[in-house]
Amino acid sequence: MTSSVRPFHVTHRGVLAIAVPMTLAYMSTPLVGVVDTGVVGQLGDAALIGGIAVGAVIFDIVFTTMNFLRAGTTGLTAQAHGAQHRAEVDAAFFRAMIVAVVVGLLILLLRDAIRDVALWLIGSSEVVRDATATYYDIRVLATPFALGNYVVLGWLIGLGRAGSALVLQTVLNGANIGLSILFVLHFDYGVAGVAWASFAAEMLAVVLGFVMVLRSMDVRAFPDRALIFERSALLKMIAVNRDIMIRSFALLLAFAFFTSQSARYGDLVLAANQVLMTLFFVGAFFLDGMATAAEQLAGKSIGARYRPAFERSLKLTVTWGFGIGATASLVFWLAGPMIIDAMTTNHEVRETARLYLVFAALTPVIGTLAFQMDGVFIGATWSVDMRNMMLLSLALYLIAWWALTPVIGVSGLWVAFLLFLGLRGVTLLWRTRARVRLAFPAQPATR
Repeated sequence: MTSSVRPFHVTHRGVLAIAVPMTLAYMSTPLVGVVDTGVVGQLGDAALIGGIAVGAVIFDIVFTTMNFLRAGTTGLTAQAHGAQHRAEVDAAFFRAMIVAVVVGLLILLLRDAIRDVALWLIGSSEVVRDATATYYDIRVLATPFALGNYVVLGWLIGLGRAGSALVLQTVLNGANIGLSILFVLHFDYGVAGVAWASFAAEMLAVVLGFVMVLRSMDVRAFPDRALIFERSALLKMIAVNRDIMIRSFALLLAFAFFTSQSARYGDLVLAANQVLMTLFFVGAFFLDGMATAAEQLAGKSIGARYRPAFERSLKLTVTWGFGIGATASLVFWLAGPMIIDAMTTNHEVRETARLYLVFAALTPVIGTLAFQMDGVFIGATWSVDMRNMMLLSLALYLIAWWALTPVIGVSGLWVAFLLFLGLRGVTLLWRTRARVRLAFPAQPATR
């Protein structure tokens, strides 16, 4: 890849042009789960709702772990785009798609073992297990398509085509919702209908995604096999994907630990904390959009070897991120009691949730830097530091939990979680200075 500097401007408008469409795209995803639960709930069988919920947890774990296909593709594509190396942009897509297909087929080969282990770990009634198995056995067939969609989405974001990414996600989630309603309420397919809707939506989206990708490429100048399978590029992609996967798994572990420790305080605290964590996840949808802008702009800056653009993108995305995070925290604090009441009718759960509302309300603003720095490090493909700082933050989270919960109980669990969010951002920011010096060795800092 060329070493010449390729200047470009980073503006507020450019940041928002990526962040706003991606925020809308991310916000449409939870609607699928709401509709799936709602349409199955119309059948009047609680076990079927439980089967959908357990099945969704299994796929959330699998797909969150595989999210490296989206994130890694974004970073590598953005860097090639910044370097104006068109052949490498296209080669990044094909390399990632090969990995997606291989991993997807591997999951299909192991699908029975994954299902059996997951059901054993989660635990549920026999009726719920049967419903989960029905849902899982169908939806798992869509895994190669789902992973392919990760690659397409990552590639489009890497090129800064957030509008196309929004269209793709809208089609995916819209088709999923529409087909779920059709298959369950009109054709009476039950849980299987929800699973087949997911399968069809993933397949439709990947076809549309391929059309978008091919229209963006020069079909007469596809990268040759030697470039696609270039050893150094393959090794870099594998290393980046490995580190992001470890980071994602550690993040899942942190959330799972929070839930498991909440359960140790009884059903009331568990229910209240789950209600409050919904506030954090809602805030995350808004922060994720700005973090995606940081991914694309940071990656493009690295590829262009242009330090002013990198520093400008870091400043703007962090500034906008804190504005969003602070606003979300204020809204959650002021409207929190009403939101809690809307989410549960249980008086005791409501009162318990109000006790710890202040902690949940703080999660967006305290977590802002973590979201934004994750985006910067993904785009710059500084994956080793991202992995290591995540593991360090996780270790300190567990130490804080161990030290605080015997003294202040549930509040200690929340303080440890907030510390985890804050440390992720602070440690990555600390590593940024050294990384910038290595990435732009001949360029002084801008003022």
